[in-house]
Amino acid sequence: MKIAIMQPYFFPYIGYFQLINAVDEFVVYDNIEYTKKGWINRSRILTNGNAFYISLPLKKDSDHLDVKDRYLASSWSFEKDKILNRILESYRKAPHFDSVYPVIEKGILFKEHNLFGFILNSLNLVREYLEIQTPLLVSSTIPVDHGLKAEKKVMAICKARKADKYLNPIGGTHLYSKADFKTEGIDLCFLKTADFIYKQSGNEFVPFLSIIDVMMFSSKEEIMGYLTSFYTIV
Repeated sequence: MKIAIMQPYFFPYIGYFQLINAVDEFVVYDNIEYTKKGWINRSRILTNGNAFYISLPLKKDSDHLDVKDRYLASSWSFEKDKILNRILESYRKAPHFDSVYPVIEKGILFKEHNLFGFILNSLNLVREYLEIQTPLLVSSTIPVDHGLKAEKKVMAICKARKADKYLNPIGGTHLYSKADFKTEGIDLCFLKTADFIYKQSGNEFVPFLSIIDVMMFSSKEEIMGYLTSFYTIV
């Protein structure tokens, strides 16, 4: 069985969903420390031909808390309308707006202030829209020593799920040792998203935007092709 393990990201780019689609089980970390400068609570959409950041405002708290212990700020009650209006104005003329916007709106309006719960719901909404069958599992529900870190925790989760293959994004090549995984009976592979272009509203193509952008400008059939547009490096 092949699995992947990732932090939760707010409407991430298509590579995240390529990873979900390529494995038998996808584990989402909830008991991992929140990273301030990462992509957990922010994403990029296309506005007037340029990349524009949208972010979930977070309640002020310790930077050392796990993702599952972080919450949306009280300002979210009105800031969510700003994000929805930004998405509406940016994509109202996109060819698949009518079918995609309700999915995004449902995710943004989800009545959950826990950061992990909020993002997990949006990931599932997109997964269901794209008809990806891979189940999403929550890391803290898997019976392993959750005090383990980095590579050791990944291998423990793989063994707990009886996985013999672990797929990671290409950016993790410097983090993990194939030899160490092999010692535990696990084949380590890496996924690299292939370069592809779809028609956007701007003059020049802007890559690596949120899955929102891909969905707005591409049919489900086209996206199914994009989901397998990657290289596996063994």
